[in-house]
Amino acid sequence: MKKLFIIVLLLSSLKTMAQKVYSVQYANQADVKVYVVDYASRADLKVYKVKYSSQAGKNNGKWFFVEYADRADKKIYFVDYESQADLKVYYVDYSTQAGWVNKSKQHLLY
Repeated sequence: MKKLFIIVLLLSSLKTMAQKVYSVQYANQADVKVYVVDYASRADLKVYKVKYSSQAGKNNGKWFFVEYADRADKKIYFVDYESQADLKVYYVDYSTQAGWVNKSKQHLLY
């Protein structure tokens, strides 16, 4: 019975954890520098922007943009050139399309 309770507790806590991001103004404020690519095949991560924080995932490409930096899991800065980026993202139209293309970069958002 205790094991079942612990499993349910862990699963419910995973469900509420969100990948909340905040876009900062300066590169030195960011945890990760991001470049938006034109094609999904060039991306490290395919991102879907969710409308509510409860819809966001935990490091699976479903991002919720918060209004304040202290509420974010990660602070990101959008760079102008691909060579400046730590992570290349491509925005997708459906949540089912979101996810990692290059899993070697996954550690950047933990």
